[in-house]
This record gives sequence, structure tokens and C-alpha cells, in this order.
Amino acid sequence: MTAAASLAEMLGGDLRPACAGLDLFEHELRRQGLQPESVRWHPPADGAAAAVAAAVALSEPAHQANRAAVSRIVSCRPHLVRIEPAQSAVGLERGTFLHAGPPIEWQDASGPLRGALAGAAVFEGLADSPQAAAASFETGDFSIEPCHGRGAVGPMAGVVSAAMPMLVLADGTGGQQAYCTLNEGLGKVLRFGAYSDEVIERLRWMRDVLAPVIDAVLKRLESIDVWALVSEALLMGDECHNRNRAATSLFLRAVGAALMELDCPAAQAAECFRFIARNDHFFLNVTMGAAKLTADRARGVTGSTVVVAMARNGTEFGIQLAGTGDDWFTGPSGVPKGLLFAGFTPQDANPDIGDSTITETVGLGAFAMAAAPAIVGFVGGTADTALNSTLAMYDITVGEHPSFRVAALDNRGTPVGIDAARVCRSGIWPVVNTGIAGKEPGTGQIGAGLVEPPLSCFEAALRSYAAKNPDIVGAAATWQARSS
Repeated sequence: MTAAASLAEMLGGDLRPACAGLDLFEHELRRQGLQPESVRWHPPADGAAAAVAAAVALSEPAHQANRAAVSRIVSCRPHLVRIEPAQSAVGLERGTFLHAGPPIEWQDASGPLRGALAGAAVFEGLADSPQAAAASFETGDFSIEPCHGRGAVGPMAGVVSAAMPMLVLADGTGGQQAYCTLNEGLGKVLRFGAYSDEVIERLRWMRDVLAPVIDAVLKRLESIDVWALVSEALLMGDECHNRNRAATSLFLRAVGAALMELDCPAAQAAECFRFIARNDHFFLNVTMGAAKLTADRARGVTGSTVVVAMARNGTEFGIQLAGTGDDWFTGPSGVPKGLLFAGFTPQDANPDIGDSTITETVGLGAFAMAAAPAIVGFVGGTADTALNSTLAMYDITVGEHPSFRVAALDNRGTPVGIDAARVCRSGIWPVVNTGIAGKEPGTGQIGAGLVEPPLSCFEAALRSYAAKNPDIVGAAATWQARSS
């Protein structure tokens, strides 16, 4: 077929407009009855970051470093081994609290983070009321620091206090460990900034009853292979960030017999079983701890531009790279777009918050949405949204995860190893699905949706990378990065 004939055939068929950039154009076309194709694209990075990204694309040492980082990620085999208090697990002192995202001071903290911190102080018995706790944070009587700095992660506000029980994840191929709190459920819970009496009482029950029971189960089982459950859950319709129904059910199946065999009151075991069974998100925290352990395997790979952490504190979105140490690169956190619970409006939503983007960092969550088309009923969009979100991420990642298979893509592995250079070069940003917290302290969850990180944090990361790796990026790109 000639080029002219091919063009004529294409123009003779049904044509659909493609929309990239402003949502206004797509919304207007849909209002007129058309079905435009939404293209996930943004203008590429600034000149300095673009120069570094181009240099990395041509650098064989950078490619080797990135392949090495991803090899470490996909070879990790996280196991859930026990539960222990944060005081011993991560060396957390009373009066020091961990939070999600990059470092932040109390005066810059968002409403949900302030609410969760205040509630945690009440839970610890360090304050009589959330208001008294807030006053103590204001005067500097309590200190706060990121979960990531202690080898831990936390969903949404991510607040951890000394007496809170933590899941302990260990690498089956090495001696590393990572940690995460237990999941409270949805709605009015501490991680969304709520601090009512029912929230505090639930936390105390989890500390006094749930944690000891599940720890005893884990001692009987010795450990649970987390990725074995996750890989099966992906084939059952989960993406293991905002849809965890299959994974939680598989977890209950794994622990059920041992739970029934425990030497504890039957009513207590049944109470723990019911709590997990009614909370589809219970396994999220297990996955998060496993993902933290996995991503940390790639830290310290010299010359790598692979992202090892993406996290939000409700004010800023931050990333860390394998080849730039523990430095955070931040930009403003965006407000998620999605489905809100009845009675709330977009004006009630807080900017994105939480460490749960560690799931996307290792190839789960929105990177695996093609495995979970039903999730759009929770976060918004269509089945095509789920499919296209995963497909787009192959363009900005280094490899595919051999354990995380997507049936709808002919069992292709999920995209893994976000390359900051590819993000800046392509104008394609990592996609994230997330819960939405109310911006006022004490509100709790108000919905769920999708959000994109700011490109500025990837640009800043590449400029720092250039300064640390002049031999890889070349003199011209290094000079341009330093002079920007």
C-alpha cells in the first residue's frame, strides 16, 4: 500500500481527537458528544534538567547503574516476621513522632498531619486533649521527623508514636528490615487526621489486643512471604495500593488456621478476625512495609537515577534517588482529583499526603492499575484509565517486575524502576492513586482519586545528580545544572 493510500484509508475511518495538557479542552469535547483520547504528557523539564536527562540517556555507566538498582529491587523477597512497638522497632522515644513524606516543621504542617500528631500525643498519654497536644507541638515540646529516616513508612499522615505496634518486614535474601504501622480501616481514623475518642480507643485496642494476637500467629507461622500474596492478588483484581480486597482475603487465609489454634480466648481471636475481614485495606500496610524494604535495596547505587522513595507530607511531595544519598527533592503537593464522599466538595480536600506512594515506587499501585479495573469505582476514571495508566509508566521505568504480572497485558510484568531522567526527558509523570484527606484537622477521609507529582522535584534531583556525577553527565551538562 502506498503512503497516499494508507493516509486515505486512515482519514476515511472514524477520527478521534487527542488531548494533551489542559483538561478544559477534553471536557468541552466530551460535552459536545465526542470521545477524545487523553494523552498523559506535559512539557519536558527545564533546560538544566533536560541537559542532564539527555546526557544520562547516552551514558552506558548510567544505564548499568540503573539496571543494577532495578536488579536489587526485583530480587528482594520481603517476609512479614513479627510485630513490635515502635519504641524498640525503630528506637522511637516518647515525645518524638514520625510522619509521612519529606521533613517538615509543625508550623508548615497541613491540617490532617496536625490532627494525626495531636491524636497520637493523646494516645501516648502525653496530652489530655488534641488542643493541649497542639499547643505542645507549637512550643517545641515534642519533635517530629520523617518515617523514611527510621526505615519505616506510614499511610496518609503516617504518624507513628513510641507505643504504636509496627509490622516488621525482613528480606529473605539479606538482613535488612523495614517497618509500618497496622491499618486502622477507612473513614475517621488517625492516619487521615481524625482524633475523636473512638479513634483513640481503636488504636489502644490494636495495641493491646490485635498486635499481640497477630504477632503470636506470626511466631507460629515463622513468617509470611508478602510478594507471594501480592503476586496472586494482582491476578485477582487488586493493585495493592487503593484496592487490597484480594490481598487481605489471602492474608486471612494464610493466618486463619494458626489464629484459631492460638492459646487465647476464642472471642478475642474472633474479634481480631472480624476486624481484618471488615477492613479491605488491612494488607496495604503490609505491602507498604515490604515495598519500603524493597526500594531501600537500591539505595546507594552510584550513578543511578532510579527513584527509591516518593512521599508526601500534605504540603510537599518529595523524592529520593538511588544515586544521591538521603537528600530529599521537593515540590508542592497537588490536590487529588477523584470521587468524594457525600457532603464534601473539592474545596474540602487537602493536598496529597502519605508514604503509600512507596507502592508505585516498586511497580504496584497506579503502576499496576491495569490489573485492577474495578478500582476506578473508588478513585474515579474509566477502565481505560486503569489500563492506560499502567501502559504509560513503561516509558519512564527501567524494567518490568518478574513477580508482578498483569493478566490483561498477557502476563507482562508491571513497570518498575522509575527513572528521573526519563521523567524529565519525556514529560510523562508518575501516576499515583491515593486517598483524599479533609484539610481541616479531625475530619478524616473524604474520598479517593488520582494525583501527579510536581516535575520540579525530579528536575532538582537531576541537578543534584549532575553535581555528584560529573563523569557520567559530562562537563557541559554539569555546568548547565550548576548555573541554573
